Amino acid sequence: MNREFKQELASRAKEIEDYLESCLQFEGVPGELQQAMEYSLMAGGKRVRPVLCLAWGEMTGACTKDILPFASGLEMIHTYSLVHDDLPAMDNDDLRRGKPTSHKKFGEALAILAGDGLLTQAFAMMLKTSFPAENVLAAAGTVAQAAGPAGMVGGQCIDMRATGRESMELVDLKGMHAMKTGALLRAACCSGAILAGSDPENGRDTLNAYNYGSNIGLAFQIVDDILDVTGDEKSLGKPVGSDESVNKSTYPRFLGLEKSRELAQTAADEAKTCLRDYQGQGRDFLYRLAQYIVDRAS
Repeated sequence: MNREFKQELASRAKEIEDYLESCLQFEGVPGELQQAMEYSLMAGGKRVRPVLCLAWGEMTGACTKDILPFASGLEMIHTYSLVHDDLPAMDNDDLRRGKPTSHKKFGEALAILAGDGLLTQAFAMMLKTSFPAENVLAAAGTVAQAAGPAGMVGGQCIDMRATGRESMELVDLKGMHAMKTGALLRAACCSGAILAGSDPENGRDTLNAYNYGSNIGLAFQIVDDILDVTGDEKSLGKPVGSDESVNKSTYPRFLGLEKSRELAQTAADEAKTCLRDYQGQGRDFLYRLAQYIVDRAS
């Protein structure tokens, strides 16, 4: 992956970081809750979901500055999901991005409340976006559906139920991750297009965004599974081999590493075909982002 793209990705992520930092003082929030929310939200990360929202919005005609509140809300939702997933009752992880997880730092009760606070504050943030009300409501509805029981939350439920069992088939694994990982990535792409004016149901840009997000979601999860086998704790910021230790169904377990890499590349290539109707810097960035998701080392 060339240096120019990495610099652009870092620049876009910093734009999100700076905006999040400017919004962190939530009026009337107890100090310890504020600290716990900020601890997880500003712990770094790739900021892929808000970056996708910004890029799709820009490419389809919206202004970056106007999209920032909505995109930042997406990162809050993603962060809440990580805080809750790390809890002992879920994945029971002690490290996240090289630091103690929220419940290790603040205790389980405050970690749960921090996740709750981030989720609800996310929608307050998104509804501040200065687009026509019908666009904002449609985009927020898309995100709510993706983050809820028929999306990310439902996918986590299936994952918990399947952990340690031998019965899951590959088609079920794909379906689970289309909910758990793919749903919010799809919604990030679609919401950017919807804010820019695309019809939320049948708009060309919305459909292209949906298909792009679906494919990079698949590629993203496959690579995550691969890195759990081949990565190292320092690069990933979390223990490796955790999937195998709890007998989780993963792509390498079904397909082996080489076939998993091939499937991830196929998904990224499919995502790239969703950009053929577009031109310009935004299109080029999204094209290279699809490849970055396959080539990343963390």
